[in-house]
Amino acid sequence: MRHVAPTLEAVAALAGVSRATVSRVVNGSPKVHPDSAAAVRKAIAELGYVPNRAARSLASQQSHAIALVVPEDTTRFFGDVYFASIVAGINDRLEQSDYVLTLMVADHAPQGKMLRYLAGGAVDGVVVVSHHTFDTSLSRIGQMLPMVFGGRSGLQGVDGWVVDVDNVDGAVTATQRLVDRGCTNIATISGPLSMQSALDRVEGWRSTLEQAGLTPGPVIDGDYSVIGGARAARELIETYPEVDGVFVASDLMTSGAMPVFLDRGYAIPDDVKIVGYDDSPAAKSCEVPLTTVRQPSVEMGREMADILLDVLAGNSDRQRTTVLPTRLVERESA
Repeated sequence: MRHVAPTLEAVAALAGVSRATVSRVVNGSPKVHPDSAAAVRKAIAELGYVPNRAARSLASQQSHAIALVVPEDTTRFFGDVYFASIVAGINDRLEQSDYVLTLMVADHAPQGKMLRYLAGGAVDGVVVVSHHTFDTSLSRIGQMLPMVFGGRSGLQGVDGWVVDVDNVDGAVTATQRLVDRGCTNIATISGPLSMQSALDRVEGWRSTLEQAGLTPGPVIDGDYSVIGGARAARELIETYPEVDGVFVASDLMTSGAMPVFLDRGYAIPDDVKIVGYDDSPAAKSCEVPLTTVRQPSVEMGREMADILLDVLAGNSDRQRTTVLPTRLVERESA
């Protein structure tokens, strides 16, 4: 006699719940009462139910794939632990669902082939990180698919949800640390000013100095990279040798900047105090352990994925902007 595979309806009957509840559990939705979810999982185990993803995809016209779009070159993506943390958080959340993650790294703004792929039904939604104000093609993606941004985009007319950290407040915290430690000539090594996160961190730095009655020092773009941080430190020393405090807007830039200060004879923290941003592994591997602002990158990735899964499940009422807190991690550099 031919074995008949257990159905979603059979699981629902055994668990004593609705078919919709079983579907939500199978798809990893967090919107199920724990007792009901436990009953469904028990019924699935007893019946040996295996979700038929292909059949569900045909019926629902869904691919059960999510694209992570990164408008950066591959060198930057694979060289920055910030991206690894974001991906870890997204993947952690998707592991609880029936969705898979498709990585798409674009050299700056997504163009032609990528846009055609996204428009072709290969994915159900998009998560975007590390976007620039000139990434106008993102508006086209937002017209095609639900989209969640990691960080405010700074783009006008782009529809989507946003998960961000309070970059202004984080920069205020970092800069206030330098002020409290007695620094009076305070500069910043910023990220690219085509990125909203970099603009927000400069804003927080500048407003703190003005509040303290101090004249802001130079703003030098370090490109959120090790090489850029080293280049910015050299320029800073040449143009502002009296500097005694630096807010560096990423730990990766700090790992490039700190050796330059040390090579030029600046003792850290005696001559110049440095505060970074991220609390990444780079903060602990610097020559002088780095005081830095922790942004919860893994949690950010989880929240981005959770919002997109919720929207794909039909809950489009999720709040449009979610802001996660930052905090100062004190070490020896400031």
